[in-house]
Amino acid sequence: MSLAGLNNLYREVILDHSEHPHHKHSLPNATNKITLKNPTCGDVINLEIEVSDEKIADIGFTGEGCTISQSSASMMTDAVIGKSINESLEMAHIFSDMVMGKKHSETDLTKLGDAAILSSVMQFPARIKCATLCWWALRKSLGEEDDD
Repeated sequence: MSLAGLNNLYREVILDHSEHPHHKHSLPNATNKITLKNPTCGDVINLEIEVSDEKIADIGFTGEGCTISQSSASMMTDAVIGKSINESLEMAHIFSDMVMGKKHSETDLTKLGDAAILSSVMQFPARIKCATLCWWALRKSLGEEDDD
């Protein structure tokens, strides 16, 4: 597949997640809730997680935002559901590093599922916060403090 064809495929996946987001709903039994806003562009995410036995049993999000923020949230929820808290936090760090241009192994990037295709966001610094908003919400809702 040519580079142009690959870019079109990535674009289609991003648009599909934005137009038909997965897990975009409230959770009646959420154990962890958080709302984060990106004041730069107005993106808002309300993240709700049901944690059971130290695993993400269910996850949902609501809110409004650009294509990148909504697709990133959809991809993130797909990637972390069923994962342990530690695995989910590790994935959030891998994602944040990736969009900032830090290298990771193919094995690490595979953990992110569709979200790995958002690596190209690093080429658009104004969009990095859009892509990472949901991942920051995940980190904060699972009790991680801002340390980086």
